[in-house]
Amino acid sequence: MRWNELDREACSVARTVSVIGDRWTLLILRDCFLRVRRFDDFQARLGITRHILADRLRKLVDDGILRREAYQDRPKRHEYRLTEKGLDLHPLMMALVHWGNVHMDDGAGRPLLHRHRACGHDFDPVTVCSVCGEPVGARDVHVHPGPGDRGPGLIQNGQ
Repeated sequence: MRWNELDREACSVARTVSVIGDRWTLLILRDCFLRVRRFDDFQARLGITRHILADRLRKLVDDGILRREAYQDRPKRHEYRLTEKGLDLHPLMMALVHWGNVHMDDGAGRPLLHRHRACGHDFDPVTVCSVCGEPVGARDVHVHPGPGDRGPGLIQNGQ
């Protein structure tokens, strides 16, 4: 696989990585979910160069993850807001947060807690079956070819 061809792979993970698979993009998305919206605020929080930040924001806009909205005319300035497509990345971001909380804990505890607005409780993200609602772990899943499968490669020996 070539990095610049990942978006054409018959693999949902590879296609997703082609959009959000570098460290700066993931950290920009983290900040978007923390309601950071302005270029200077991203730069101050991340310590990223203006050139790299502009490139990553442009790519996220081009891929439909973020939309640019003007908030000032003179000089022209924009905010970056998550689109519906971008908001659909929330479960992925929560899974990364949860993994970091469990496996990268430095002994000080979680740096941020996530509270469910509806019930008012802090929570841990869990994956559940969209049909029966039961929790799903890696050992509970059987993977098989779907309609977008393009032949041998991803799944070997029916596993």
